[in-house]
Amino acid sequence: MTPGSGPGSVDPATRGAVLRAAALRIADEVLFPAAADVDRSGVVPASHWQALSDAGLYGIAAPAEAGGPGLDLAEVTEILEVLLSGCLATAFTWLQHHGVVISLARSANTRLRDELLDATVAGRLRAGVAYAGAVPTPPRMRASRVDGRWVFSGDAPFVSGWGVVDLLQISARDTDTDDVVSVILPMAELTDPPRENIRVESIDLSAASATNTISLHIDGLPVEDTRVVSRIGLVDFFAGQNVGIRLNGTLPLGLVRRCTAVLDTAGHSQQARRLRERADVARLALDDALPDAAALLAARADAAGLALDAAAALVAAAGGRALVRGNDSERLFREAAFVLVAASRPELKDALLQRFSDSG
Repeated sequence: MTPGSGPGSVDPATRGAVLRAAALRIADEVLFPAAADVDRSGVVPASHWQALSDAGLYGIAAPAEAGGPGLDLAEVTEILEVLLSGCLATAFTWLQHHGVVISLARSANTRLRDELLDATVAGRLRAGVAYAGAVPTPPRMRASRVDGRWVFSGDAPFVSGWGVVDLLQISARDTDTDDVVSVILPMAELTDPPRENIRVESIDLSAASATNTISLHIDGLPVEDTRVVSRIGLVDFFAGQNVGIRLNGTLPLGLVRRCTAVLDTAGHSQQARRLRERADVARLALDDALPDAAALLAARADAAGLALDAAAALVAAAGGRALVRGNDSERLFREAAFVLVAASRPELKDALLQRFSDSG
């Protein structure tokens, strides 16, 4: 995108349309044509990140006052769906970035916000998250006050973008109050030179291996207050998780988008249309359930089940070709399994188990 032509230079009423058009172009012309190579090599080309940055797509979750386009949630989720339909590994890694942008935009730490927000909105700095350790009870990641700073210890399973992103937001529960403390650290401080109190285990994923997903183990990592992006009560933390669950609900719907596009190309337009109609219902259910965590997880389970149905339909349509490693149908079916469990919760797993085992 040339200078002066980015979404920030467009009338606010049309910024969403400009970004959506850019997402569609990148998904169809850049990401999907390379998706099989990314899956085979386990590496996302640097040109993918640059294309997303040039199009202004790293800042879609930022409000206008933070230098973003000020999109509403429906506009953001549509763009997420579109890009997830292009390349799951690329888009899933990029998806994590928006949580950090939101955290910075809302942060009371003005020094940290001034240091990082503009660069993350523009995509000059790419970010990932490690908050899953703060979600379960008891938590897997804890933070304690020692000598005027925070000390983090515990586990953060399934951290994507390791060695790819520039910043990592780590969340933990305060050992004294159970508040959730989140810090943003430069990746270089975690990896170079290697630290004795940080251990990383690579995870060999069956799909989206190019996300560079690892399991992170921390034993006594000191963090200064200047790196704290937020500290919130546990009730407020879980209330805020609903938006994250809704954003993660774009994973299955993005997969359905691509499966139906491939079905259309193969001449199965009637079946593709029916799956798109079901996706419209699933999307509306996710939106309607946003205030209710239980209903939202149930809607997410239904959407994940639909993604598996769409991938299975594609396999059935492709026949024997779907058994050949690297075929789009074969890869998308593996990615449907990824979508079933990625960014999951115990309640979601239970709902899916019930869905697939219940004959009623």
